[in-house]
Amino acid sequence: MAKLTKKQKEALAKFDKNRVYTLEEAVDVVKNITYTKFDASVDIDVRLGVDPRKANQMVRGSVTLPHGTGKTVRVLVLCTPEKEEEAKAAGADYFGLDEYIDKIKGGWTDVDVIITMPSVMPKVGALGRILGPRGLMPNPKTGTVTMEVGKAVQEAKAGKIDFKVDKFGIIHTAVAKVSFDSQKIVDNAKEVLQMIMKLKPAAAKGTYVKSIAISSTMSAGVKVDTKSASL
Repeated sequence: MAKLTKKQKEALAKFDKNRVYTLEEAVDVVKNITYTKFDASVDIDVRLGVDPRKANQMVRGSVTLPHGTGKTVRVLVLCTPEKEEEAKAAGADYFGLDEYIDKIKGGWTDVDVIITMPSVMPKVGALGRILGPRGLMPNPKTGTVTMEVGKAVQEAKAGKIDFKVDKFGIIHTAVAKVSFDSQKIVDNAKEVLQMIMKLKPAAAKGTYVKSIAISSTMSAGVKVDTKSASL
């Protein structure tokens, strides 16, 4: 087992790792035990009572955080020429089609979100092996395959995030930066949790939200009372 550093020991002494905190308390604890020199992300982990191996129990969605993510989102729009001006006006960092498809084939993936149109998905689909593992593949379910590219760009820039349950039945996603005011972190976390509740599969039986934990980059996880999260 790795030896704890002095700061890690100090952090662990500031809270009870076995206690279940309200969401508001947990956010305050996380802010208090984060020692990174950079502005760490605040992450939420939600363990669900679903079997993600079954298609009718897959939980996947997107949500626009009320206070944004705290990071600059680089957006690429793969579109036909008539949509380029719309993408540019909405604030896309890159826009075009064939030249960017060639760049991606060459290994370039220096973006956070890729938005495209239904008509060019056959070309984009060929990039699946490159974009899929990086979480960059456009998907109609998350609004990144659309004719309304301008609206999609604005949402991405405003703090829209995508999430998906993993093979262990856990949704893990960043909801803020630790420098955010506590209430803003709580607001963002609740927005994500409420969307997860709305996406509850009809086939899911028993307890849907089994547990919630919140942490920051490199910090310990703090258990959250599901009732305090308005679930």
